[in-house]
Amino acid sequence: MRSRVFTTLVVLTLGFCSQTNARVINLRQETANNETVTTEADVVDNLAQTALDNLSLYLEEQEGSLSERSGYENSRCTLRNISVRREWGTLSRTERKAYSDAVLCLLSKPSRSDPVLVPGARNRYDDFVAVHINQTLSIHGTANFLSWHRYYTWAFEQALRNECGYRGYQPYWNWGKYASNPESSPIFDGSAYSMSGNGAYVPGRNNTLIGGGAISIPPGNGGGCLTSGPFKGMVTNLGPVSPAIEGIKPNPQRNGLGYNPRCVKRDVGNYVSRRWTRTIDIAELILLHNNLKSFQERMQGDFPNGFLGVHSAGHFTIAGDPGGDFFASPGDPAFWLHHGMIDRVWWIWQNLDLRNRIETIAGTITINNRPPSRNGTLDDTINLGVIAPTDIKLRDLMSTTSGPFCYIYL
Repeated sequence: MRSRVFTTLVVLTLGFCSQTNARVINLRQETANNETVTTEADVVDNLAQTALDNLSLYLEEQEGSLSERSGYENSRCTLRNISVRREWGTLSRTERKAYSDAVLCLLSKPSRSDPVLVPGARNRYDDFVAVHINQTLSIHGTANFLSWHRYYTWAFEQALRNECGYRGYQPYWNWGKYASNPESSPIFDGSAYSMSGNGAYVPGRNNTLIGGGAISIPPGNGGGCLTSGPFKGMVTNLGPVSPAIEGIKPNPQRNGLGYNPRCVKRDVGNYVSRRWTRTIDIAELILLHNNLKSFQERMQGDFPNGFLGVHSAGHFTIAGDPGGDFFASPGDPAFWLHHGMIDRVWWIWQNLDLRNRIETIAGTITINNRPPSRNGTLDDTINLGVIAPTDIKLRDLMSTTSGPFCYIYL
């Protein structure tokens, strides 16, 4: 008989829920096959609704104005002009195709990168990959991890809209909805309305070892080039720097910025997703970590102790090349849906206790504080080069309804 573990999460709404001050969500976890069944529709979606209710009450206190955004274009973010980011599976086929078409548009436009600094960049999409490669060691395991990627994903959304005529907003991938079988999800099912399917199956591959072997990920169901969907045959030009699979052609430059054209490969499977990106994993991340240091460290994982975390687990669900490369992962277009969800989880966490969590950061300015460095501050700046050339302070990236931003999640 299959064993079942029942987990009860008590959600304290801190007095801001519009319907009740507390509620209990019962989760049933089947440990025999690592699947989770919830007694409510989706715990994370319910938390998002509570976060939105809290934000709405706060906005009402601001007399209907979400924020004053002095110094930014469209300096007043209001309920009338706010953008809404939605889950990929809730978009219509027309909306999904519009998004993938816009990404293909960026792939067709010329690069704006300095050819001396990034000789491998051949298109506008490469510009985004180059920035991530170049800054990787100062944007992971750092105080700016969440805010940097929020700004980076927003800059990509703006390029789709302003340079390629996309009229929608950045969608996200709710990992928990598809954790048992990501290949069959509308994201990876390989249809014309997906983000392309798995790579061609390549037999005889070795496990991917992480954290000195503390985590051993068996090969998924792909491993080869994309064979279906909008990005079939897509070529990536930069990287690898830290490849997750064997046999990848090395980059002619150690920094990964040389010209190295090769097909995008994926190795989607459910080994990782059924262990680290289930609905219960996301809910526990949000609910059981009340300070930002604990929250973002749990999100990014503890590899030596065998814990991947939702951030790395999303990347290793995509896997392949460059999706599983710590540096070059934006080279797979599914990256943007994954980091849309990373931002959404942070947005939920922030808005569950808005007054205490909006302007808070934790950590230093070097990856996992190696080498030891000073603490990050809200006055530290980010520069994304040719994709968003204006320096911006972290304090202007804390809220999705202030600074350059004006969006929420549904």
